[in-house]
Amino acid sequence: MNMQSENTGLKARKAAIRILMAVTLKNRPFDAALDEITKGADLDVRDRAFVMNLVMLTLRRFGSLKALMGHLLERGLPRNATWTEAAILTGLAQILLMRTADHAAVNETVTLIKELPGKEKGFAGLVNAVLRRAAREQGALLERLNSRPQDDLPTWLADSWSATYGEEEMQHIARALQTSPSLDISLKPSEDAGLWADRLDARIMPNGTLRRGLTDVTKLAGYEDGTWWVQDIAASLPVALLGDIKGKHVLDLCAAPGGKTMQLAAAGATVTAVDRNKNRLKRLSANLERTGLEATVVTADAATFTPDTPVDAILLDAPCSATGTLRRNPDVTWTKAPEDVAKLANLQARILDHAFALLPAGGTMVYCVCSLEAAEGVGQVEAFLARESGAERVPVEADEIGGMSELVTDKGDLLCLPSKRANEGGMDGFFAARLKKTQ
Repeated sequence: MNMQSENTGLKARKAAIRILMAVTLKNRPFDAALDEITKGADLDVRDRAFVMNLVMLTLRRFGSLKALMGHLLERGLPRNATWTEAAILTGLAQILLMRTADHAAVNETVTLIKELPGKEKGFAGLVNAVLRRAAREQGALLERLNSRPQDDLPTWLADSWSATYGEEEMQHIARALQTSPSLDISLKPSEDAGLWADRLDARIMPNGTLRRGLTDVTKLAGYEDGTWWVQDIAASLPVALLGDIKGKHVLDLCAAPGGKTMQLAAAGATVTAVDRNKNRLKRLSANLERTGLEATVVTADAATFTPDTPVDAILLDAPCSATGTLRRNPDVTWTKAPEDVAKLANLQARILDHAFALLPAGGTMVYCVCSLEAAEGVGQVEAFLARESGAERVPVEADEIGGMSELVTDKGDLLCLPSKRANEGGMDGFFAARLKKTQ
């Protein structure tokens, strides 16, 4: 390895450590920290990709990596050794979970600790010993790392899922969240799924979603032409619950970044897409432009917005804790807390009440969240039905979602768990209920 590549590797690993600390210690969103820190480090595309993959992997396995570090450090670390801790965690992730050369992971991590100001540079020898042991004992340590999937969940989340889904299912979900997600693609309805599956080296999922391995989507056939858009299979299912919407006015509340907006428009609906976040709506508008689909885009608060013309149906993808998307957004695992769920549940209730009032008699609303918390899903719907006498739940039928009956609950709601269809790559966590206005 020449000096230039050594410096590049050092810069990349230092950036990864800084991003990890920004997320876990300062609750910064991963994407914002990644952009700011990698730009500041002047990393090229390849090194930026290495940093992103390393930090995402470390965040997915953060709890179990910390537990393993505790096993390897009998006396632990001093409280303020934040760089040292982050360095060990990213080093362990490289050695045990990535195809990184052991010597690079060890030597460059130790070097950057030596270059730190203050007391932490004195821990370089300790870091060296821990990482070299990890390299020697990879098999045994990897088995230990993978022995308790629930270690990669905060205690409150593991307890919540155990209470809702049972201990065994909680562990299945936790195990699924340790893996990298697939790339799921939604085609325009007029396109031939078989043809595009061949072109994109993808397989066709039961509902028509195309699934393949992660890659730079902008380089794939059909992207520039707007033939398809990226959307996890779970996120694509709620729109199907609205049935035939051709020619109907559908209100898409909390619409950004626009996957469901495009589904609605592609199905022939007249769509009004509402979101309060201007920046996220810019992405939605860009997606509409790329795909050649049309919708009226409005910047407004979904809890108070009233359309100028009556609506026939409503899709409410409510703001939520996003605990169903932890594979894709592992930073959420360590930045959310139980009080966030309670606050969001209150907000969801306000938006739900307001939105339902906009429906005509006989109109349908699909309420959905990318959360696995009962308070935001089935609990929210049960509370709404208890206070709204003019509403009834319309059960989901398996044939509406590609025959995937395992995703339909006893109450007739849609419940996608990351552990479902695990042998096909799993899915995001998602909940949806269909509600009809009876009077």
